[in-house]
Amino acid sequence: MFDYAGLEALAAVVREGSFERAARRLHVTPSAVSQRVKQLEERAGQVLVQRGTPCTGTEAGRRLCLHLDQVALLENELRRTNPALAPDGPTAAPTLKLAVNADSLSTWFMDAMADFTAGGNELLDIRIDDQEHTAQRIREGEVIAAVTASAGSIAGCNTWPLGAMHYVAVGSPQFVARHFGGGVTPETAALAPMMVYGRNDRLQDQWLQRQGLASRRHPPRHFMPSNQGFLRSCEVGMGWGMHPTVLIERQLADGTLVELRPQAGMDVPLYWALPRSAQAGLERLTRCVMAAAGAWLGNGTAGPSLAARQTP
Repeated sequence: MFDYAGLEALAAVVREGSFERAARRLHVTPSAVSQRVKQLEERAGQVLVQRGTPCTGTEAGRRLCLHLDQVALLENELRRTNPALAPDGPTAAPTLKLAVNADSLSTWFMDAMADFTAGGNELLDIRIDDQEHTAQRIREGEVIAAVTASAGSIAGCNTWPLGAMHYVAVGSPQFVARHFGGGVTPETAALAPMMVYGRNDRLQDQWLQRQGLASRRHPPRHFMPSNQGFLRSCEVGMGWGMHPTVLIERQLADGTLVELRPQAGMDVPLYWALPRSAQAGLERLTRCVMAAAGAWLGNGTAGPSLAARQTP
């Protein structure tokens, strides 16, 4: 039997980043939080919190926090559908930690979140990362579900195909004329400044590779970790970048942005992934996610089936 007082203390420390802030959140003393975490670590036989500034959970600690989140989610759903079974009255709404890539968050995933929050009291804690790295956040127990590019390589998880986002390589007309006036070649691509969302963003490099434009010389790159800033930086001619067509339809139509190579787009498949143990508690969220993806990505995933691909 789990010590849920200890789990709550552990989760508060990991969430708040310190024993003092966790104590304020739980309305107890810091020594009480420390004692509860220490007892939990003694029972587990391993360290669950890396003490520091901030405090962080070990892999085992994060997985215990994820277990607590799942329990809270199931209890909340039971309380919502069968209030007679909750004699203690209302409790704090559970917070679901989700990992989503920035382009999905700026488009179809917002509809999924709106539908989900309109139908319940759950709160969302969104972590933004590249779609190729969100799966790692599930593996490490940092989030309970994620939009990812991993089709079935996450042990113990179920995945649902969501469709694909179509990306094109674009720049301002002036930028393209200045850097690619003689054509897009490995030589010109190696010299033209590239916009990159963050250190995990590999879309531009992947496009160059697929188009046969990659060279030993890495193009100069600007890092711009903001969707609005990323788009605006391409519009004003700082560099070229990969954008989903659903976000730049107006710019392509009015010529504010032009493709480096027309009809040379790239599709990025997306999947919804979550631990198999959390599937029952996240069924409503999964339906909202699949419906929104089906409407935006045109992949027919909006139907009632929740059949998932399972990974051992």
